[in-house]
Amino acid sequence: MKNLSILLLLSFLVLESSSGQDSIQAMPLTLEKAIQLAMRQNTDLQTSRLDVEKADARVLEAWGYTLPSVDVSGQYIRTLKTPVFYISDSSGRPTPLRIGAAHSANALLQVRQLLFNGTVFAGVGAAGTYSDVARELFRSKQLETIVKVKKAFYGAMLAGEVRSMMHSNLSNAEENLKNVTLLRGQGILSEYDELRATVGVENLRPLIIQSETNYTLALDGLKSIVGLSPSEKTRLEGAMQFEAVDDSVVAQASSLILENNPGYNALKGQIFVNEAFVLAERSNYLPTIAAFGNYQYQAAKNTFSISTNDFFASSQVGLSFSWSLFQGLQTNARVQQAQVEVLKSVEQRTNVRRNLQIGLTATLGTLDAARKRIQAQEKTVEQADRGYKIVTARFLSNAATQLEVNDAQLALTQARVNRVQAIYDYLIAAAELDQLIGRLPSYVGQEID
Repeated sequence: MKNLSILLLLSFLVLESSSGQDSIQAMPLTLEKAIQLAMRQNTDLQTSRLDVEKADARVLEAWGYTLPSVDVSGQYIRTLKTPVFYISDSSGRPTPLRIGAAHSANALLQVRQLLFNGTVFAGVGAAGTYSDVARELFRSKQLETIVKVKKAFYGAMLAGEVRSMMHSNLSNAEENLKNVTLLRGQGILSEYDELRATVGVENLRPLIIQSETNYTLALDGLKSIVGLSPSEKTRLEGAMQFEAVDDSVVAQASSLILENNPGYNALKGQIFVNEAFVLAERSNYLPTIAAFGNYQYQAAKNTFSISTNDFFASSQVGLSFSWSLFQGLQTNARVQQAQVEVLKSVEQRTNVRRNLQIGLTATLGTLDAARKRIQAQEKTVEQADRGYKIVTARFLSNAATQLEVNDAQLALTQARVNRVQAIYDYLIAAAELDQLIGRLPSYVGQEID
């Protein structure tokens, strides 16, 4: 008997330990933590970050063309048969003369510095702007990722709220069934009332299963966006609460969107890049001037025993000048193509600006409508809850029918769902407003210098 008690105690401790480990392994996930995880692990954001690094490398490449180039080369030649030159003698007959050595070697140091090239100088400015554009696109991807995380997080919380409401409805229905069964036993209610209450309970069970499935799918979608494995155990922390957007932000949104929207700023930078390409193509009409210098060591000998004393030095410095006078109108055609790209980017900017203003109007409208719905539904939920309690009490006193109880339960559920949906719509609209005006959460930062 003592051994059996010890065995039961050990089993209880093992179960408690397993339960504790499961709860520890379930990672708490707040909205802030979910966004921070996405900033580090989201694959689309990582790709955009690599594009910024690539743009920075292009800036260095562009500057590299303005710096001097230094080349060192060396050569060794073994002449198998020396070349023959013919020299006429006094009688006019050609006399063969072999010139050269069996072994020769040389080392050459060459330095070249570009002094003027319009294409290179235009490319330096364009590369710097291209890097700025890449950073704006990265910030745009950050904002896009944050909105995706918020939609997934709030969607999972909404699914969780619906799941809780379904369980609450089931508890209410089961409690109602108990009351009906008790009253039926006392002969107060009919068999039909009991059947109706039973059907009401059973009809809720598939809805609960569906709500559980919806919550699991929503949570898996959130994990995918933030870069977590589907098998990672998580539990959501926080509540889907109404947080009003500052009225000053709403009032200044129209101007903020043109100042801070990263997509719009990137397009403005792209226009500058395209204009720089026009200058670069036009610079092909201009000459290229460069300075150069070289220092060379040479040696030649018929035996392989070449020493340092056999080398002779020579050096040169000078300027090079090249000017393409005619290229079959290719330069003119390339300039026209670059100008067309500028016009296209200007049209795109106009179109994007128009779409941003339309999107802002729609978002602010959704924000205002959702706020009004929240305010209205708060009172509706209170009234529906009070109505359900009243009709339940009347039902217990045989002053109301089962149909009235079911209607009250349905009205309460609908009111709660409408309120939660309104809060969800408001929070999503607020997130989309932040994306439009280019506002990042304080805990995110730029992350790229």
